[in-house]
Amino acid sequence: MILCVPGPRALPPAVPSTEAPRGMRAGTLPPTPCLQNTPPLWDPTKDLRAIASNFCYLENSGWYWGAVTAAQAHAALQEASEGAFLVRDSSHPLYMLTLSVRTARGPTSIRIQYSGAQFLLDSSSPARPSLSSFPNVPSLVQHYMGPERKAEEKKVEEEAPLKPSQQTIQEMPVVLKLKQAVYKPQSLPSLQHLTRLVINRHTDCPDQLPLPRPLLRYIQDYPFKV
Repeated sequence: MILCVPGPRALPPAVPSTEAPRGMRAGTLPPTPCLQNTPPLWDPTKDLRAIASNFCYLENSGWYWGAVTAAQAHAALQEASEGAFLVRDSSHPLYMLTLSVRTARGPTSIRIQYSGAQFLLDSSSPARPSLSSFPNVPSLVQHYMGPERKAEEKKVEEEAPLKPSQQTIQEMPVVLKLKQAVYKPQSLPSLQHLTRLVINRHTDCPDQLPLPRPLLRYIQDYPFKV
């Protein structure tokens, strides 16, 4: 005997619900999932190359004094003329280098900040966001020895009062004047290096000079004017 069992009935089509999910007002859409941007990976080789090439330039410059204290740097600049400068290792654990310079008010030191393979002067003034950054310290020093420094000096002089009081003089900003490097006594530049500086000061394209290839390579190893 065969039993006839009725098959399953077809379910009616589902009607979309017009009710909002619990905890959400009617008429609002559920939030879409937020896709977070993956931060770029840090490339240590870029920083290593930038720092290594920078210290190579500094070792050849003659005005990098290495691990000397602020007191020793200021003593070396005390009898120098305004604008004399040197670069030394920073005593602050968060900075590598410091620029010590003889100003109109005496020797002072400015930390050099490093970030993203770029060097710039550390400053607490409102003009800090507009400060230029450079791939190495010799380029930074060369910048503040050029016409950019003279334009900044003229702007400060125009904004200064005609007859400032003693308090106003103390509050006035000091324009950074870099004029002459103070060479470390133990690492005075050679005659070849001084000749290289003269060539760099008189041409922007030393590679086009009719010089032997080894000499051109020597000039390119330090492409600065200071």
